[in-house]
Amino acid sequence: MNRNIRNVAIIAHVDHGKTTLVDQLLWQSGAFRQNQSVAERVMDSGDLERERGITILAKNTSVFYKDTKINIVDTPGHADFGGEVERVLKMVDGVVLVVDAFEGPMPQTKFVLKNALDLDLPVVCCVNKVDRPEARPDEVVDEVLELFMELDASEAQLDSPFIFASAKKGWAANGAADEGLGMAPLFDALLEHIPAPVGDPDAPTQVLIYNIDYSSYLGRIGVGRVINGTLSTTAPLMIVNIHDDQRRKSVKISKLSEFSGLDQEEVKEASVGAIVAVAGIPDIKIGDTLCGTDDPTPLPFSKISEPTLAMNFMVNNSPFAGQEGKFLTSRQIRERLYRELNTDVSLRVEDTESTDIFKVSGRGELHLSILIETMRREGYEFQVSKPTVLYKEVDGQRHEPMEAVTIDVPDDFTGVVIQKLGSRKGELLQMSTNKGGYVRLDFNIPARGLIGYRSEFLTDTKGNGIMNTLFDGYAPYKGDIPERPQGSLISFETGKAVAYGMFNAQERGSLFVTPGTQVYTGMVVGRNARSGDMEVNICKQKKLLNIRAAGTDEALRLVPAEVLSLEQCLEFITKDELLEVTPVNLRIRKKILDATMRSRANRG
Repeated sequence: MNRNIRNVAIIAHVDHGKTTLVDQLLWQSGAFRQNQSVAERVMDSGDLERERGITILAKNTSVFYKDTKINIVDTPGHADFGGEVERVLKMVDGVVLVVDAFEGPMPQTKFVLKNALDLDLPVVCCVNKVDRPEARPDEVVDEVLELFMELDASEAQLDSPFIFASAKKGWAANGAADEGLGMAPLFDALLEHIPAPVGDPDAPTQVLIYNIDYSSYLGRIGVGRVINGTLSTTAPLMIVNIHDDQRRKSVKISKLSEFSGLDQEEVKEASVGAIVAVAGIPDIKIGDTLCGTDDPTPLPFSKISEPTLAMNFMVNNSPFAGQEGKFLTSRQIRERLYRELNTDVSLRVEDTESTDIFKVSGRGELHLSILIETMRREGYEFQVSKPTVLYKEVDGQRHEPMEAVTIDVPDDFTGVVIQKLGSRKGELLQMSTNKGGYVRLDFNIPARGLIGYRSEFLTDTKGNGIMNTLFDGYAPYKGDIPERPQGSLISFETGKAVAYGMFNAQERGSLFVTPGTQVYTGMVVGRNARSGDMEVNICKQKKLLNIRAAGTDEALRLVPAEVLSLEQCLEFITKDELLEVTPVNLRIRKKILDATMRSRANRG
């Protein structure tokens, strides 16, 4: 037992304050200088994480408290990145469960807590945001205990300590009515209730790799935990993998580091329980075991939940192909997608019959859209199809993935939400009134029923609703769900959008483009107010005459364009449309650009 180390994961539902809590633990442990300029939510280092305010990748840090090194792993809270949480929990000896003092346990709280309890990890419960005006910490404690009982927690787990905190203000306390002066109560709870790592320092070396980092100087860096033995830069090692019998080769590490605050500190050797970063192995993968050469035995790696959603990534073949991207070919796109598998264990990539099309499966719309956005920022140009759910055959019957949906909305909007989800085969399980005038609705709904609903939900609730989803297993097919009621407005010709043509077209629906935008035949330029598609000529120019008369030259007033984000584009497209993704533009187009060919295909 290495008594001077504690390995802890911070787990919670999205937006319950995990990353802000880690900020305070770093500050109050002396990881930063008093006058050091540090960004808020310092662990969210990626551009997309900072822009969206969510954690996407699990990250490591460490703090020192009372001569004990506490290794902390900050995990994502969004259900689509649950795979990150599942593999991280195998590396730690306990968890801090963060719960919002107003919202209480949410769907992802249940998911991450279930994983922790299944691994028999001790839990320290932290009720965060107790300084909110509408906070209800005592009720939330009861709800958390009910969740423990629902998940068949052991007697020891039911005795988990509760800490009350305001991560934003930087204090924690042992009682709901107290207000602490710092994070000391949480630090003390970690030392008291999280056990030290256990392993045999004299046994052959075993290090399980659970994360991959990258450095332009060192290349691929494997992040793992020393399970047994001692890891040294001088000792010969072998790499093995429990899921791949052929993977067995001798390796040597060039650099060994341990985490210290936000930095990595180079060391010569690491003992049992240490979380380390190893460099010098070019093809190191998640799930690999680094072993001593005398007894190369691979360690088991946790099985990650299967993907539920798939879409096709394909080479861009639109009339504007190759004008804006740097990486365009099927070889480049294929290499990039397969490279993503090295760091994202929840993703699946398959080749199809066509060399230009690749099937990519993930845990949800957000999971896939983050990959698309990352690739376009790297200079890739490609097309994607509408997301589709992955079905399973069970006893000869088709089963589909289901989602548990929790919605908090003001009472005025409950009718429209129940009606919309009902039409999408959603089943209302429970309806309860929360403090603050909000109503909580719990639904069970097919995953395909949620595709395209999120933006509609925000419109229906005027931005006041909060929706959270969680994968809830497979169930028999629930029947057909009608597609979106509105059709598309399609460009009639290739050219530049002109205000005169757009003025006439906007009567048909809302437009996605602005004057001066380059469009091509078959490109979707707007949303039709009615069902069915309609071709419009937004490149039409006004005939210039030398005759002027009162009233003929009225000012053209255009309605502001509806500019769709990447997620909104993926929600909008139907099965006969594609989304063209370039580093500069997002364009929705019909699969068949020619109107005559399209009508023939529809009739056929």
